[in-house]
Amino acid sequence: MTAPKDAQARRDIKPVICYPNETLPVPDMALYASARAGAEKVAEVRVKPREAACFRAKAGQFFRITSIEGPQVGDLNLWNADDLSERFYSGKSRALHGTHLTTGERMWSSFPTLRPMATITEDTLGWYGMDAYGGSVHDVIGTRCDPYTGKLLAGSLYHHCCHSNLIRALADETGLSLSEAEPLVHDVLNVFMCTGFTRDTGQYFMKASPVRPGDYLEFFAEIDLLGALSACPGGDCSSEHSSDTAACHPLLIEVFAPQDGTLESWASPPVNGYDRSHGR
Repeated sequence: MTAPKDAQARRDIKPVICYPNETLPVPDMALYASARAGAEKVAEVRVKPREAACFRAKAGQFFRITSIEGPQVGDLNLWNADDLSERFYSGKSRALHGTHLTTGERMWSSFPTLRPMATITEDTLGWYGMDAYGGSVHDVIGTRCDPYTGKLLAGSLYHHCCHSNLIRALADETGLSLSEAEPLVHDVLNVFMCTGFTRDTGQYFMKASPVRPGDYLEFFAEIDLLGALSACPGGDCSSEHSSDTAACHPLLIEVFAPQDGTLESWASPPVNGYDRSHGR
C-alpha cells in the first residue's frame, strides 16, 4: 500500500490525553497514613499456588497483598460486598491513571456507579517505574490467563489458570454455582506482574517480576469489599502461564482495621452522580 504524501505529517501530530485527571477527587493520603499507623490486623488469608482465595475488607479498612516465599504474581478481582454487579473496572482505571497503578491511584468500579473501590496506599515496588522495554508493575492492561485462550491458541485444557481459579473461589465464598459465578469474574489488577507493549508490534508482553519475599501492595478499602486473588500459574511470569511448568509460590492477604475515631473526617464515596437519563 502506498503511503499518502502527507503521511509523516499525520504521524507527527502531537497526542492529546484522553482523560486529563487533574480534576479527579484526590485521596487524603495523610489521613490514610494516620489511620494505618494504629491499625490492627483482623484477618489473614493465604492463597495457595495455582489457586485463588476470597477475602473481605470493610469500608475504612486496609488490605495488604504480600509475596511471602518467592517471586509470584497475583490476579485481583474486587466487588461491592453487598452488590456483586458493582465490580472493578480495569479499562476505566487504565484510562484514568495509565497502564500500571501505584501509590495514590485507585481501582474504580463499573458503570453505573463509577466510584473508587480501593486506593493504593503503599507499594514496595514503586521504585521500579518504567523500564527500557516499556515494562512496569501492577498492570491494568492484561485480562487474566484463561482456559478459553489456551484452548484457542494451544488446544490445551488447563483448569488452574486465573480465570478458573477466581471462579472457583467466588463460587465457594458465595454459594453460587460455577456457571453463576463465571460472569461475575472480570478483568484484573495484575499485582506484581511486570508487563508492557512491544514498541514494534504493540503486543502485550510479560517479563520476570521484580517482586521478592516481603514486597507488598497495600490498599485502603473505600467501600465494603469482597475480593478474590489468584496466585497465577505463571509464577513470576518470566516464561509462560496457563500450565504447571513455572515455579509458583503462595501469596498472603492481610486485613487491618484502624482504631475508632481515626477516620471521622472520611466518608465512603457515593455512587457516580450522573442521572442515567441517557438523553431521554
